[in-house]
Amino acid sequence: MTAEKRPWFKTALKLRGSVIPSILPRVLLCGIFGVFISILHFLNLPVSLPMLSSIVPSIVLGLLLVFRTNTAYERFWEGRKLWGNLVNNVRNLARQIWVSIDEKDQQDFLDKKAALRLLIAFAVALKLHLRQESVNSELEHLMSPSKYQKLKSMNNPPIEVAFWIGDYLNRQYDRNCLDVYQLTALNQLLNSMIDTLGACERILKTPIPLAYAIHLKQLLLLYCLALPFQMVKDLSWGTGFVVALISFTLFGIEEIGIEIENPFGHDTNDLPLDNICATMHRNMEDLITLSPSVHNHVEK
Repeated sequence: MTAEKRPWFKTALKLRGSVIPSILPRVLLCGIFGVFISILHFLNLPVSLPMLSSIVPSIVLGLLLVFRTNTAYERFWEGRKLWGNLVNNVRNLARQIWVSIDEKDQQDFLDKKAALRLLIAFAVALKLHLRQESVNSELEHLMSPSKYQKLKSMNNPPIEVAFWIGDYLNRQYDRNCLDVYQLTALNQLLNSMIDTLGACERILKTPIPLAYAIHLKQLLLLYCLALPFQMVKDLSWGTGFVVALISFTLFGIEEIGIEIENPFGHDTNDLPLDNICATMHRNMEDLITLSPSVHNHVEK
C-alpha cells in the first residue's frame, strides 16, 4: 500500500517509522523549560523578553532546516536510483549470460546457473557491505563452500564476487562460448555494477560536514530555549505547551534529515534493500527455469 492510499489519521498517529521516539526527550525538555519560565512570570519576575525574537530569525533557521533536509533527501534518492540501476544491470547481465553463452556439455549449464547466482551474491554482498555487516548465511547458498569461506576473509566482498563473475566470462570467451563483442557488452554491464558499488560507498563515507551539523543543533537549541521568554507575556501557562509544539516541529524536521542521510541501514525509513535483493533472487530463479534455444546444443 502506497503512502497516498493509507488512512490519513492512521498514518498521522503512527509511531513506528516516525521520529517521535528520537526527539521526545528534547521536546519534553523545551516544554518543561517553558513551564519553568511561566512559573517565574507568575512570580512577577522579569522573564518576558520579546526582544529575544531577533536572536535567531525564524526565516534563517527555516532556510537552514530546508537545506539540511534537501541535502539528506538527495542522498536518499541517489541511493534509490543506484539500486534501481543495479537491479536493471543484474537482470540484463543475467539475461545475456543465459541466452548468449553457448553450452557444450551439461557442466556448462551448471556453471551458468552458478554465475547467475553470483549476480545475486553481488547484490547481497553489497547490501551487507553498506551496512558494515560481515558475510553471513544469506550468501552461503549462492556460491560454493570454498568461495563462501574465501569471501569471509575479504575486506570488500562485492569486489571479490565481481571478480568471480568476470573470471567466468573470460573463461567462456577462451572456450569460444562467447565472441569478443558479447564479452565486451557483458563486461560493460559488470563495470556498471562496480560503479554502483563505488557510488554507494561515496554516499556512505561522505557524511554531512560535522561543523554544519553542530551549528544547526546549536541554533535549534538557542531558538527553542528563547521561545518561552518571547511568549510568556501573552500565553502565560500555555507557554510550555506551545514551546513543546514548536520544538516538536523543528526537531522532527532535523531528525528526519539525520535518518535518511544514510539510506542503507535497517531503519524503517531506509531503503528496503532486503526486499530488493529478494526480488532479484526470485527473478533469477525464474530465469533459470527458462530454456533458451542454445540448450539444444546439450540435448542434441
